[in-house]
Amino acid sequence: MANVLLGATGSVAAVRVPALAAALAAAGHDVKVVATDAAAYFFDPADPALAGRLYRDADEWPGERYGRGDSVLHVELRKWADLFLIAPLDANTLAKLAVGLCDNCLTCVWRAWDQTRPVVLAPAMNTLMWEHPFTRRHLRSLAADFGAGHIPAHLDGAALLAQINDRSPTLRVVSPITKLLACGDVGVGAMAEVADVVAAVVNRRDAKTPSKTPIQI
Repeated sequence: MANVLLGATGSVAAVRVPALAAALAAAGHDVKVVATDAAAYFFDPADPALAGRLYRDADEWPGERYGRGDSVLHVELRKWADLFLIAPLDANTLAKLAVGLCDNCLTCVWRAWDQTRPVVLAPAMNTLMWEHPFTRRHLRSLAADFGAGHIPAHLDGAALLAQINDRSPTLRVVSPITKLLACGDVGVGAMAEVADVVAAVVNRRDAKTPSKTPIQI
């Protein structure tokens, strides 16, 4: 099985982060969680499923001042992980990933990520946010960065994700689903079911790089 780094961002779907971490562990994976402060609004950081696994921005530089030789958490997490899963991936963080912003621990892991290692993204956002032209643009940008080549700009929805998943050797995007959203709208945008996200990780785990010396963090 794999060392899976679960990234959680500020979508309401972050309520499922403990269940997702537990499901990944039950599938045999070693799991660590890096969460934005916005994500932690939606789940209890003290949940038993996250015990000893959860890292937040405050853990990046916990001392009063940096000292030469101090551990750099986002790099250590990247070294440890075989696969980076971001679930849920909200619209704000998707935009940051696409343009290279790294203003928290999670996005710093992304910027430091070895793109030969697999990544699974599970977007979750309001329907109109999902259907916004920026979302397509950002997904196409990420796909290009992960070796998918040119993907036609006119593709949308399932066709776009099919092209990304077919063409990129390491990137997989798990399609959001249609349901009653937390905001009261009905439409596509809800994060895929936990079992489907775990299945995507299983399908991608064979793309990981050879085993590495374990990193203690």
